[in-house]
Formats: sequence, structure tokens, C-alpha cells
Amino acid sequence: MPSSKPVTLRQQRLALELRRLRERAGLSSSEAANRLGIKPAQISNIEAARHAVSADRVRAFAAGYGCVDLDYVEGLAGMTGGRTRGWWEEYREFLPSGLLDVAELEHSATALRVAVVIHMPGLLQTPEHARATFRANVPPLPAHELEHRTSFRIRRQVVLFGDRPTPYTAIVHEAALRMGFGGTETSRGQLNYLAEMSEHDHISVVVIPFGDASVPVSGQPYVYASGPVPGLDTVEVDTEYGCDFMHAEDQLEKYRTVLDYLESRALTPAKSRDLIRRIAKNV
Repeated sequence: MPSSKPVTLRQQRLALELRRLRERAGLSSSEAANRLGIKPAQISNIEAARHAVSADRVRAFAAGYGCVDLDYVEGLAGMTGGRTRGWWEEYREFLPSGLLDVAELEHSATALRVAVVIHMPGLLQTPEHARATFRANVPPLPAHELEHRTSFRIRRQVVLFGDRPTPYTAIVHEAALRMGFGGTETSRGQLNYLAEMSEHDHISVVVIPFGDASVPVSGQPYVYASGPVPGLDTVEVDTEYGCDFMHAEDQLEKYRTVLDYLESRALTPAKSRDLIRRIAKNV
């Protein structure tokens, strides 16, 4: 029987990739089922993420579809398993599902790159700064939701700590450093924290200074989450309506190109850190 539990972002992606494999092989659901010795309904349920699938079955599907990219197949196999209850599930009753998907994406990523113009990178915010940005929401958030969003944002930072922290690159426009959310003390504390975090070996913070007119500026922050292989990367873009997740090959190539260009226009990490600290002193 299909599970009644919420379908995770990882399970949705695995289902999509299995459908893509079948379609690249030029097989209908019925043809694929016949080749694999299962019922067409099983193919449909697996591709709709209604049924969990084991790593061995993923490998069998890939072999049946003629996929010879073993790294990609093992990447898919690593996405299997039951509906793992991550810490973010504690917030399901309180926050939009898209936010929970972001936490799951960060948890599964092998590396993260972000670009921001107005706000500080979410994984490098202090609680005071995060709370101040949520207080600026229009219309205002109810008090309980403001606190849930704040605690959720801070808990997401767990991926940057521990024995195997996720490599993290933040490309920050100078405008974000000067927004001043929460007033002088909050802003100064946030800037000093950003500079401090940038000293970690696995965290790179680079700043695009004012005055570079060649940099395309967009108010929408986005995250490039690397998967176990490039074909399983994901881009998450914050929009007015929520979180948009993209993983088509042309979309991934576009955002890799944009991020590479933005990073090439930024100051070095050392000069970026100096600029952050100078701004913090003058807040």
C-alpha cells in the first residue's frame, strides 16, 4: 500500500530520475514493466513517489534501462530508503513544506553555493538577525510563526558543523552588508559573526562591492546544492510564492555559469573579510 507519510524532496527527485531513465531508454511503462518482470502499476507508483524503492531495485531498473553510468546509478541508490524523519519534520505542522524541503536539500548536499543581494546567507545568520528579518515581513507574521521560522533557520546551520561539515560558499553583495536589519547592535553582531564564520576552512564568504556595474543583480537569493554526481545537483530559488526547485540540465548549467561569474567579480575571501569588518566598525 502507498505510504500516507509526506513525500520528501529526495524521494520526489529519485522518482523523477527513474522516469527520466525509462524515457531515455524509449520505453513505455508497460514495456519497462515487461522487461523488469513487474506490473505496470508498480512502475507508475514508483515514478509518482507513492512507493518506496530499494537500492537493489534502483540498480535493477538502471540495468534494465541500459544505463552504464555507474557513479550516477550509485548516486540514485544512495537516495533510497524509507521516509527518514529528519529534524525538520518537527516543524511540519508549523511551517510551509517548501522550507522543510530546503533543510532536507541542505542536509543531503555534498557542497553548497549561495548568492544573496539583500539578505545575509541563511546558514550564516545570528538568531537576532534572523528574527529581525522575519519581523520585517509584510504582512507581519504571528508571534508563534516568527519564533518557529527563527529557530528553524538557526537549526539548519547544523550542516556547517560536526565531524564532516558541508563545504559552503556564500557570494554576498555589499548591499546585504549594509541593510541594517534589527538596528545597530544586531547589525554589528551579524557582520562580526559573518566575518568569524568565514575563517573556517570549509566556509568561503566573498563580497561583490558596490560599483561593479557588470554584475547582474537580482533580489532573489538562490542555492546551488551539489549532489553525489553533477547530474543530481539541485538549484533552489526563493520566490515571492515560496521555494522553487530546479534540476533540468540546462537550468543547472545556467546557475553554475552565473555563480562562477559572480564569484569571479567578487573580492578575495581575505579582502571580503576586511570589508565586512570595516562596515561592522562603522555601523
